[in-house]
Amino acid sequence: MLQLGKSEKAFDEAKRYMPGGVNSPVRSYRSVGSNPPFISSASGSRIYDIDNNEYIDYVLSWGPMILGHANPEVVASLQEAIPRGTSYGAPTLLETELAKKIQAFMPSMEMVRLVNSGTEATMSALRVARGYTGRDRIVKFVGCYHGHSDSLLVKAGSGLATFGVPDSPGVPKGVAENTITLPYNDIDAVKQLFDEMGDTIACIIVEPVAGNMGCVPPVEGFLETLRDVTKAHGALLIFDEVMCGFRASSGGAQKLYNIKPDLTCLGKIVGGGMPLAVFGGSSKIMSEVAPSGPIYQAGTLSGNPVAVTAGLATLSMLQRDPTIFKQVEDSTKALCNGLEELAKKYNVPAVVQRVGSMFTLFFTDKPVHNFDDASACNADHFKTFFHHNLSHGIYYAPSPFESNFVSMCHKGAEIDKTLAVAEEAFKMISETL
Repeated sequence: MLQLGKSEKAFDEAKRYMPGGVNSPVRSYRSVGSNPPFISSASGSRIYDIDNNEYIDYVLSWGPMILGHANPEVVASLQEAIPRGTSYGAPTLLETELAKKIQAFMPSMEMVRLVNSGTEATMSALRVARGYTGRDRIVKFVGCYHGHSDSLLVKAGSGLATFGVPDSPGVPKGVAENTITLPYNDIDAVKQLFDEMGDTIACIIVEPVAGNMGCVPPVEGFLETLRDVTKAHGALLIFDEVMCGFRASSGGAQKLYNIKPDLTCLGKIVGGGMPLAVFGGSSKIMSEVAPSGPIYQAGTLSGNPVAVTAGLATLSMLQRDPTIFKQVEDSTKALCNGLEELAKKYNVPAVVQRVGSMFTLFFTDKPVHNFDDASACNADHFKTFFHHNLSHGIYYAPSPFESNFVSMCHKGAEIDKTLAVAEEAFKMISETL
């Protein structure tokens, strides 16, 4: 069993200086009713806490560490870059090289703008869509998270397709009123909305593979419908691939499902784990961004040379050896198949949903297609599973509404150990049924 005495003390101290003791809410472990271990280091498939506990890590910094933690090639590139300076606020050759790499993986991104976070990427893409179309209204889906900018912190109204209301204090009602929310994977709701007001909508923004209500893939025809209605009504389609980019496939969800969005947002892997994100699309649309066009966006740290170096090293490895994608997906598939077999063996209602190298174990007896389905899963079973795994050195996301990930460092031994611990957890749950 884990000993977390140092982490407990560290958390108590952190709460004196930071809201909830953390710099991002899910890290607080509130949804699983415990306190978080404080991490001191990471290497390969493992992370280590300040109490010297070791974990097989399936969070992987929420996705970016597809090469594993502290990959030697990425680390070497950073060691070489840092002595040259950590920020210039000026153009570098590195930025163009990274843009070329991104376009090679995702041809729809003919021009890109580098930013510092997924939130920056999505809020900027929305501004571009509004500026390009001359319209104010946007459409998002319940359960999809696109960062914490005001127009995206919106919950659904009372009807099927109603204007949103603020989902957080501090979000102006007037901002929320221009955001329309629909149920994810609801094709009829999308068609109905665009029949009624499609010519007033600037864009749809969507996680083409949802990752923030757990891993929820699009149902057949959903993404195609989004592409069809936006084209028909002169709106833009924005794919938020911050999470599923390079995870759903080597070219993201847009390659896997053969859908070409107008704008794409990337993060996570594209920065090699450093604070870096990207938005981009066709040259025609992106040419409207300042300084070549009137739509303003700027940032002193955008294209930071250290972050770009990590991204370049990561994408270079993936480009040089595309078998990494298959290797990581095969390991994910083996883990997910094993979890499904264990659930059946112990008659625990559970489904495992996977796209590429991202996955979620849902404690339910039916597929999860939207946020309501995810919310109906058994929270107590999840907590039992999570805490047993954590106490035996298996580190999953501390929320039932998150995706987990696999890296190229997760080999057969890691998968076998993970499944052995999972079997104990499923047996414990079965004894409560």
